[in-house]
Amino acid sequence: MIWILILVFIICLIFRFPIAFSLGLSCLMYLLFAGIPLIVVPMKMYSGIDVFVLLSVPGFILAGNLMNQGGLTAKIIAFCNHLTGHIRGGLALANIGASMLFAGISGTAISDTASIGSVMIPAMKKEGYDAEFSCAITASSSTVGPIIPPSVPMIIAATLSGLSVGRLFLAGAIPGFLLGFGLMGVTYFIAKKKKYPKHPKSSFKKILFAFKDTFWSLLMTFIILFGIIGGVFTPTEASIIAVVYALIIGAFIYKKLNFKNVQVIVLDSMKTSASLMVLIGFANLFGWILITEQLPQLVSAEILDFSNNKYVVLLLINILLIFVGTFMETIAALLILFPILLKVAMAVDVDPIHFAVIALLNLMIGLTTPPLGVCLFVSSSIGKVSIGKVSKAGLPFLITSLVVLTIVTLVPEISLYLPKLFMD
Repeated sequence: MIWILILVFIICLIFRFPIAFSLGLSCLMYLLFAGIPLIVVPMKMYSGIDVFVLLSVPGFILAGNLMNQGGLTAKIIAFCNHLTGHIRGGLALANIGASMLFAGISGTAISDTASIGSVMIPAMKKEGYDAEFSCAITASSSTVGPIIPPSVPMIIAATLSGLSVGRLFLAGAIPGFLLGFGLMGVTYFIAKKKKYPKHPKSSFKKILFAFKDTFWSLLMTFIILFGIIGGVFTPTEASIIAVVYALIIGAFIYKKLNFKNVQVIVLDSMKTSASLMVLIGFANLFGWILITEQLPQLVSAEILDFSNNKYVVLLLINILLIFVGTFMETIAALLILFPILLKVAMAVDVDPIHFAVIALLNLMIGLTTPPLGVCLFVSSSIGKVSIGKVSKAGLPFLITSLVVLTIVTLVPEISLYLPKLFMD
C-alpha cells in the first residue's frame, strides 16, 4: 500500500498543491485503501504538534515580524552599508551582512529573501548593479539565516530528534559565518571584475550612530541565544521574551509600532503559525505511515548495503537532500526525511549534532538550486527578472555554498567545537 501514499504525494507536488495538502491527501488515500479508521488522522496530527518546544515557533515568527515591521531591516542594512559601502561592491556585501545579522531575527530563508530583498534589490539596481546579480546575491545570502542561530528549522530538527536546541544553535554558528564570508569573497571578486560602484568611506562617528540605531535589535539575538545556552530559559520561554522585547523596542525605541499595525502583524503571524502547525501535523501522520510500512528501515538497509563508508553515505545523503530541497519547503523536508536519515548517519558513527547541521545546510542550498529553488523565485519576482537569468548569475554563489557544505561535512569539528566548548 505504500506506493499509493508515494504516488499521490508525487502527483500533488507535480500539480503544485501546497505541501501540507499534498501530505494530507496522500495520507487520506492511503488510509482509505488500507482500511485504517480515519480516527488516526486527528490522533496523529495532535500528537505531532503536542510538543512543548514547538510553542516557541509561533513566538519566534511573531517576534521576527514585529522587529521587521518595527524598522529593523532598514537599520541593519544602513549599518552594514556604513561598514562595507567604501569597498567595491559594498552594497552587495551589505546585503550579505544584513542577512547574517537578520538571521537571528527571522530564522527562515524565505522571510529573509522577501524582507531584505524588497529593500536591497531595488537599491542595488538603482546604483547600477545588474538586476540578475542583485536577485542572485539576495537569494544566496538568505540561506545563511537558518544556519546562524536562533533558527526555526533548528528548533524543528531538535524536536524531531530529541537533540538539545542550545547545542544545535551553537553548532550552526561557525558554519553559518563560514558560508556568509565565503559568499562575501565571491561577491567582492565579481564586483571588482564588473566594476560595481563603491562609496566614500563612512566616518567612525557615522558607523557608531548606525550601530547605536541597530544595537537594540541585535541585543535580542544575544539575549535569546545565551539565555537558552546558559539554561536561563527554555526556547519556548525565549520566544515569549523575544515578543515582549520586540514590542517594547518597536513601539518605544524605533517608534514604528502602534496598536493598529500590531493587530495586522499578529494576524499575519497567526496565519503563518497555523499553516506551519497543520504542516507539522500532517507530516507526523505521514511519518507514522512510513514507520508502519517500515520504509525507514528499508531506506537505511539499502544505503548501508551500498556502502558502509561514512563519507560515501554522507555524500549520498547530501545529494538526496539538495535534490529534495529544490522543490520542497525546508521544514516539510525536515519533518519527512530527517528522522530517517539521522538513523542512517548514526549507523556509520556520524555525530547527530553534526548531521543536523549538514542536513540544514543541504536544504538551505536546495532553496537556491535551479530550476525550482524557492528563494530564486522570490528574489526574481521582486527584481522582475527571469528565473533563468537569476539562476545563471547565482552559479558562483551555489558553487561556494557547495564548497562550504563539503568542508562542513568532512570536518566535524567546525560544527562541534562550540557545543563542546560551552556545553560539555
